[in-house]
Amino acid sequence: MMGGMDRQGLAEFIRRRRQAVGPQEVGLPAGPRRRTPGLRREEVALLAGMSADYLMRLEQARSTQPSTQLLRALARGLRLDDDQRDHLYLLAGHRPPAGRLAGSRVSPALLTLLGQLTASPAQVVSDLGDLLAQNALAETLFGAVCSAAPHDHELDHNIVWRWFHDPRLRAAFPDDEHGYLSRLHVADLRAAVTRRGADTVAAALVRRLCAGSAEFAGLWARHEVAVRRRSRLRVRHPVAGLLEFDAETLLTPSEDQRLVLFMPLPGGGGRQHLAGALDALGHQPPDGGSTGRLSPG
Repeated sequence: MMGGMDRQGLAEFIRRRRQAVGPQEVGLPAGPRRRTPGLRREEVALLAGMSADYLMRLEQARSTQPSTQLLRALARGLRLDDDQRDHLYLLAGHRPPAGRLAGSRVSPALLTLLGQLTASPAQVVSDLGDLLAQNALAETLFGAVCSAAPHDHELDHNIVWRWFHDPRLRAAFPDDEHGYLSRLHVADLRAAVTRRGADTVAAALVRRLCAGSAEFAGLWARHEVAVRRRSRLRVRHPVAGLLEFDAETLLTPSEDQRLVLFMPLPGGGGRQHLAGALDALGHQPPDGGSTGRLSPG
C-alpha cells in the first residue's frame, strides 16, 4: 500500500477482470487466433480511451495513481458492475462514486419489513428529509402532528422544509429543543448534499430553504455537518401527552433512503408509556402494511 493505493491488488484485479470479459460482450469478434481468454490490453485501452502502455503499467503494479476520470473509463471498458467499480476505486486509493439513488420508490421488501414492525413506530425517509412511508403505529402516533393526507405544497412531504416553514410541526416539540433540532436537521442535510455531489434536486432544495428561511440560511452558512444516526426525541401528543423515543437510523442498500425506528426509552416504563398512549388513542396492533407521507421529523 502507498498513499492508500494497493498497487498489487489493483494490478491483479484489472488483469483478472480483463481476462474474464469475452470479446463478444463488448461487440468484438472472438477470432480463431486468440490464445488467452478475455480481452487484449489494446482492446481494453481502446474501449476505455486510455493508453495501452499505461494499462500495462497498471497491470504490472508500477503505475502512478490513476485519476477518478481514468478509473471511470476503465470501469466502463471492463464492464464492471457497481460493486466491482467500487472495489476498483478503493484499490486505487479513491472514494467510490455515490451509488444509484432509489428516489421516492420504496422497495417491496422494505415496505414488508416496515409493516411487520408492530412494536415501534417506523418510517422510511430519504437522505434529503422526504418521508416516503411509515407503518401504522407511526401513523397513529404522529398523525395528529402531520397528516398523511395529500398535500397542497410540493415540499410538504419534506421534513426539513416543514420544520422551517410550518409552525404546527414545531409545536409538537418542547420549545427548549427547537434550536437543537434545527441544527440537527441542517447538519444532516449538509452531509447528504455533499454525498450527492452535483445533484440538481439537492441543490434546488437548499436554494429554496435559504430563500424561504433566514434561520435555515444562517445555520447553513455555519457549515456544520453531522449524519443523523441516532437522536433522542420528545414529541407532544394532544391526547397521549409527552412521548419520548430514541430514533435509530438504519441504512438501506440504496444511499438515499433510511429506515428510522422510534424506540421507547429503555427503563422508566418507556414501553408501558407507549402502550398507555396507544390505549388512549384506541389503537390496536396492526397486522402489517404501511402508509403515509409525513412524520414529526
